[in-house]
Amino acid sequence: MPTNLEIDDALLNKALKIGGLSSKKATVNEALKEFIARRKRTEAVAAFGTIEFADEADYKADRTKR
Repeated sequence: MPTNLEIDDALLNKALKIGGLSSKKATVNEALKEFIARRKRTEAVAAFGTIEFADEADYKADRTKR
């Protein structure tokens, strides 16, 4: 999908250098992938401690049922 964006040249050049990618397009796509992955990790960390497990659950027995 063609998109026109006004991207900070200095930031893009730093990202190109650090990322070692061959094009601006590849650099922007990689940056978007990393941004999404970081946000997903943040959501996962926020979920720690919010899941309640049943005390009577026997995970070892459940494994043998498969």
